[in-house]
Amino acid sequence: MINPFKSKKGLGRGLSSLIGDSEKIDEQKNVSISSLIRNKYQPRKKFDENSLEELTNSIRERGIIQPIIVRPSAEEEDKFEIIAGERRWQAAQHAGLHQVPVVVINVDNLKSLEFAIVENVQRKDLNPIEEAEGYKRLIDEFSYDQDKVSKFIGKSRSHISNCLRLLSLPKEIVELIIDEKLSQGHAKILVGLDNAIPLAKKIISKKLSVRQAEGLVRMLNSSSKSFTKRKDPNIRSLEEELTNKIGMRVLVKNKRNNCGIISLEYKGSDQLDRLVEIIKQNY
Repeated sequence: MINPFKSKKGLGRGLSSLIGDSEKIDEQKNVSISSLIRNKYQPRKKFDENSLEELTNSIRERGIIQPIIVRPSAEEEDKFEIIAGERRWQAAQHAGLHQVPVVVINVDNLKSLEFAIVENVQRKDLNPIEEAEGYKRLIDEFSYDQDKVSKFIGKSRSHISNCLRLLSLPKEIVELIIDEKLSQGHAKILVGLDNAIPLAKKIISKKLSVRQAEGLVRMLNSSSKSFTKRKDPNIRSLEEELTNKIGMRVLVKNKRNNCGIISLEYKGSDQLDRLVEIIKQNY
């Protein structure tokens, strides 16, 4: 019998390892496609329509070669929550299949999130914001730090840090990244800039390369130095460290008598609620 956990094209070694370490409840079997529900920890929110159509056509011709990995749903009776393979599940529905092959395993919420992140990251299916939000959930909900995320995902700590910093950008720029109008390389340049939104629009309208965008930012920074006092590098470093840690843009205004203001820029009520809860719990 073919081992459904064996690493195949499109299935990275990290995901294979996670599956192999998990307790199998059932070997491969077919279940009703309507008995599967979406993984509540799925970081991927946007699916490429062309790619999904290609997979749908492939499934019509050859069926689903690799089983979908699921776990029993804790919220809906006689349902299975998808751990890895949501794209295959969607394509199978489009192809008109009534049943799909699955392997049922026993994993907790952390492992479910790990599966979803690893599968998508290794297949390069996530946009930079989805990837960053997945890492943020590991940090916020499961007490990971950036080093642990780096080792687990198999990417450098600087890559993890740069991803997380994207979440501190204004919502308008985040939407541009999600819609693939602004690349991660361009967005990284804009982190921490007060004029990030007009710069982003200029980069798009002028179709600037990353190098050209960097040159534009340097030019604007150098011209503004004659009018504004350069911020203490220690304060700037502190701002960046806090921004990376909490995923919200942090600004520190320090006066000569070492009094000042720390401000946090949140996006949406969820971030505000989390911030308020942290303050209440610790103070």
